[in-house]
Amino acid sequence: MFRRLAPFAADLFQHRELLWQFTLRNVELRHKGSHLGLIWSLLNPLLMLGLYVLVFGYIFGGSFGVLPQESRVDYGLGIFFGLTLFHFVAEVLGISPTIIVGNPNFVKKVVFPLEILPAASVLGAVFHMMISLALLTLGIVTVGPGLSTTALWLPVIMLPIVLLMLGVSWFFSALGVFFRDVGQMMQFLTMALMFASAVFYPAAKIVASSPAAWSVMRFNPVLLAIELARDAALWGRPINLNHLGYLFVVGIATCYLGHAAFRKMKPAFADVL
Repeated sequence: MFRRLAPFAADLFQHRELLWQFTLRNVELRHKGSHLGLIWSLLNPLLMLGLYVLVFGYIFGGSFGVLPQESRVDYGLGIFFGLTLFHFVAEVLGISPTIIVGNPNFVKKVVFPLEILPAASVLGAVFHMMISLALLTLGIVTVGPGLSTTALWLPVIMLPIVLLMLGVSWFFSALGVFFRDVGQMMQFLTMALMFASAVFYPAAKIVASSPAAWSVMRFNPVLLAIELARDAALWGRPINLNHLGYLFVVGIATCYLGHAAFRKMKPAFADVL
């Protein structure tokens, strides 16, 4: 019964040890050959956090206009919040089309569960996102407005985005086997998604300046996740449960359909590669 209702969860649970091994492998390969190794996973987001606060907060003097006494540091933290989630999405989109194509040896092994490869790449991206979120939380506590009880919603908000990108990774990794141009298309898609996800500005600005654009952009799950995460951890505002429910519906549906599409296309991988 469980396998019929959530086949993607059953597959991941069945091969959980292999999934863990490949996740560690992806994390280690990212910094292989560098002298500092995994320290870069901590150092890179820390440097980027300082850069965003300096450039967007102090040089450009931007503001989200949410808090009555919003500081430049608050604005820089808000930018970093949006970019942390967006970079997670962009990393998955960028690598997904080449996951299966780049591992032809695993495709020829009949008993190897290929579903693990996209899932491990997503979990590797989750690892780096969690480090950035940990640093961001530290910044909010030390130099930002401080955390409120609404910050406890943050893990709940992250879950549907991870499910969403898991389904997206399964779909595009399978599609990339048959259409190699998918990888080139991702560059434009990622750039368009960044500007459509309210990374550098509040969603309220879209509502005020262009209600017609908001009528379309409000269905963007990445935009809603960024807004919900900022409200929960940075602004301390009540969570929009309608938006959160929409995120879960889209995340679970995408994960289910992406896994089903992968399983459908999987038998033809060996013939193409």
